[in-house]
Amino acid sequence: MADSWRLTEIVAQLGGQLLGDADASISQVATLEAAQAHHISFLANSKYRTQLSGTRAGAVILGQADADATRIPRIVSSNPYAYFAKVSALLNPMPKIEPGVHPDAVVSRSAQVDVTASIAATAVIADGAKIGAFSIIGEGCSIGANVLIGSHARLYPRVVIYQGCVLGDNFIAHSGVVIGADGFGMAMDEGCWIKVPQIGRVLIGNDVEIGANTTIDRGTLDDTVIEDGVKLDNQIQVAHNVRIGAYSAIAGCVGIAGSTEIGKYCRIGGGSAILGHLKLADHVDIGACTLISKSILEAGSYTGIFPFDKTEAWRKNAVHVRHLDKLVERIRILEQQVSSLTGKI
Repeated sequence: MADSWRLTEIVAQLGGQLLGDADASISQVATLEAAQAHHISFLANSKYRTQLSGTRAGAVILGQADADATRIPRIVSSNPYAYFAKVSALLNPMPKIEPGVHPDAVVSRSAQVDVTASIAATAVIADGAKIGAFSIIGEGCSIGANVLIGSHARLYPRVVIYQGCVLGDNFIAHSGVVIGADGFGMAMDEGCWIKVPQIGRVLIGNDVEIGANTTIDRGTLDDTVIEDGVKLDNQIQVAHNVRIGAYSAIAGCVGIAGSTEIGKYCRIGGGSAILGHLKLADHVDIGACTLISKSILEAGSYTGIFPFDKTEAWRKNAVHVRHLDKLVERIRILEQQVSSLTGKI
């Protein structure tokens, strides 16, 4: 169980307004429904306020609008969910890792591993690679030649970084991530595909997190770039020469085709697909399962999901969709006829 913290200690470290018993002690986080006396929970949306009356939480984090909705000891924050995340990090710190290179790791003599870094068993560090201070390389990771990894990075088991890629500080890669594999570059010649050498790199900024089994391809000529603060979910495909702007967040199973540029602070819903050579402006939100087939040059929310229905009804509507162009033309002709008749009258 996590160490206990008094609410006054949490507020002293994280800020916020404390109401109620300042000495209330909590040791873990939980939902309003599951919480017990040693838990702290949160209310981020006022429409769930009714759950406060039934919670057994020892304390709760909420916004100013809900500050008087309960008498439970509470911390008032302008962003309850973000505050909750910070409290959870306090109560659930990452386990400490002893620095050093495990005897069963393979580290090239020309590689540079900071004395504070940790290299686990069966990890392989190739020629010329550099591992920064306090970074952790998990079991079975493969770090290619001349890869640069900043400080406080954490690579979970079986992450693969191809040669020449650059990863910033506070980088997190979960198991199965592959960074720097060849982009899908092929040229047709006399009925056969010829591979186009992929000689760019992948450059990743600071504070980036990449989910399990996500792949980021190296550039064909120029580099693929992931800017600071980007968060990528599991099973995302980022093709060659893509650029993802700072602090954008992309949910699972998204596919981004080559040479697309995504702006800063964009949010892309799960299962979406973005075609190649497009540009998305800053602050663009894409709904889940949306196909983006042309550039988006203005900030805003965009969704292109065909509504689901019972199968038979969906099939009938799909038939109508196929004939929309004919229907539009018929309406145009009817409008012309009505306009003509109106003029005569």
